[in-house]
Amino acid sequence: MLSRLTAKAFLAGTVLTCLSLGAQAAGDPAKGEMKFYTCYGCHGIANYRNAYPDYSVPKLRHQNAAYLVAALQEYRDGTRPHPTMHAQASSLSDQDIEDIAAYLQGAEPVKPAAPAAAKAPKQVAPCVACHGETGLGVDAPLVPKPPVLAGQHVDYLEQALATYRNGRRKNVVMDSMAQLLTTDEDVRIVADYFAHQPSPLATASTESK
Repeated sequence: MLSRLTAKAFLAGTVLTCLSLGAQAAGDPAKGEMKFYTCYGCHGIANYRNAYPDYSVPKLRHQNAAYLVAALQEYRDGTRPHPTMHAQASSLSDQDIEDIAAYLQGAEPVKPAAPAAAKAPKQVAPCVACHGETGLGVDAPLVPKPPVLAGQHVDYLEQALATYRNGRRKNVVMDSMAQLLTTDEDVRIVADYFAHQPSPLATASTESK
């Protein structure tokens, strides 16, 4: 079973490497900081929680800019369902999104890490080709850009995987990858593993850098 999952994940990663994105969005971080002002009410408070369903709002500081651009575009067009985020993103132009993403990422994108110190559980195998063993990504340029998973809130990761599994959140790669996690326990194991990896991710407060 493990080899089959690994092969599928590797195939997905190989297909995605046919295209590439720059390491950072073509945005202005200084302008992005000002445009992010209305987002601090949720994303700038440590351990702030989404309501109905209840889960932690994700950490955004040092997340990959290219991923943030894609996510905000998906919220804006409704591909990724969330009423509050849809309302917020609907007011943003493409340039606004680029600027906010550049601000959140910071000057340097997150670099892939060395292999994990401890062996990952078998459920993580489908994730490694794109997200790396530690959730910090891989050296190959991928489109769409995968998010940094390491250090993200465990309940947010569980929620994201659950919505990919049930089809509420759409993504050309994750639609199939999430189906390889056949039980809720598989989802919990994967989320818990990545959430406890060393990570630069942080709450995007006005004081964070």
